[in-house]
Amino acid sequence: MQKLKAASAMSGLIAALVASGAARAQVPDFYKGRTIELVIGYATGGSNDTYSRMVAQHIGKHIPGTPNVVVRNMPGAGSFLAVNQIFNASPKDGTTIGLGAPTLVLDEKLGTNGVRFKTAELNWIGRVGPLVNIVFTWKTSPVKTIQDAMKTEAALGGTGAGSTVSIYPLVLNNVLGTKFKLIMGYKGSNEAMLALERGEVEGHSTAYEAVRAAKPSWFKDGSIHVLSQFGLKRLPELPDVPTAIETADTPEKKQILTAIMSASEIGTSFFTTPRTPVEQVTLLRRAFDATMTDAAFTGDLQRMGMSMGPMTGEDLQKLVTDVSSITPELLEKVRKAYPDEGK
Repeated sequence: MQKLKAASAMSGLIAALVASGAARAQVPDFYKGRTIELVIGYATGGSNDTYSRMVAQHIGKHIPGTPNVVVRNMPGAGSFLAVNQIFNASPKDGTTIGLGAPTLVLDEKLGTNGVRFKTAELNWIGRVGPLVNIVFTWKTSPVKTIQDAMKTEAALGGTGAGSTVSIYPLVLNNVLGTKFKLIMGYKGSNEAMLALERGEVEGHSTAYEAVRAAKPSWFKDGSIHVLSQFGLKRLPELPDVPTAIETADTPEKKQILTAIMSASEIGTSFFTTPRTPVEQVTLLRRAFDATMTDAAFTGDLQRMGMSMGPMTGEDLQKLVTDVSSITPELLEKVRKAYPDEGK
């Protein structure tokens, strides 16, 4: 009787393993004939849109089943519109990939108005590179340095209240005492930079990569003065421009700005829906990794003059957890520094 039970149990185990193996064998076929939607939380143009479209162009061939990958721009509320849609309404099967603001983790912790997502429950696929924003003024502006901005008001073109385009300059107002005035309503950085050329505003704040891709001549011909960069360290391309953290004159201010600028490390990162089966998440992560070393993809980036600093989905998931582990005491200081418009 004992042998019969043991044999029966073994048969059951073998059947389960066979079924499990069969299920795993079917996973690579999941994407065959399907379409993946890559949702960008920003308007067309700018670095987020450019990076996303490049990823969409190349990642499909690295996913078993070679699905079609289509791009949809869903700008609004500093990318919250897109992220909320993906988190709450998109199919939980790995057929949706998203890109949102690098500050999503911090916004969630702060309870920023409009947040209806949990970043730790998103399945992070990978990072193309860190995203360092800069704030700059036009050559005719009297504000030519960050110290000038502490004495003289400068009007900057702004987009959504939840976007780093608006958040970072207003954080500097609250922490360092700069006098940036945000003129809101521009649909994206490309539109804001056109407004700068037309003289509607004195400056703008956006990703360094966005300016380098859209207006590379501005750095060469002196059209703009770069006042500050919002990252944990200086970009090699801007060795003489101080980071916001370096400009802080007290340890507490440095601590606050470091916590906020840590979002730059999350950077241009992609995620899929919560509760997506681990098999699909793994396929997407390995396809993303393969895309980052694809000669066609890296060649396209080089031709566009855009850089990269990839991170795997597993490491990115850990980074998201680390950024969200801010202490209550520091979180309260950050809350006071964060712009009212973003709450």
